Amino acid sequence: MEVSIVFISLFIVVFGICYLYFNTRHKERLALIEKDKDVTIFSGPKVVRTYSVWKVVTLNLGLVLIGVGMGVLIGGLLSNIGGMSEEQAFPASIFIMSGIGLLVGFFLTNKLDQKE
Repeated sequence: MEVSIVFISLFIVVFGICYLYFNTRHKERLALIEKDKDVTIFSGPKVVRTYSVWKVVTLNLGLVLIGVGMGVLIGGLLSNIGGMSEEQAFPASIFIMSGIGLLVGFFLTNKLDQKE
């Protein structure tokens, strides 16, 4: 019973926030149209990218997978040679190395943005 109340109230809150957001946005745009103002401020500037988004996704995915592989390798080394338990070594090293992979991907993506 309590779980259903939580889910129903969560649904009502999300619906209310979405309704207020879209209703207010619609009223603002109608007011701008009535006053003959420029409505292109809502679309924002067009960003022209010379590289493909898939290159960035592939780069980040590859770096995360390399990080997970290195995390498994380091976790095995820590559990066998370092004397750590496997329950600690594997998750810790996997998360640390995949996080490092994401950071490297972020910096490489910034370099790609600056180069283009």
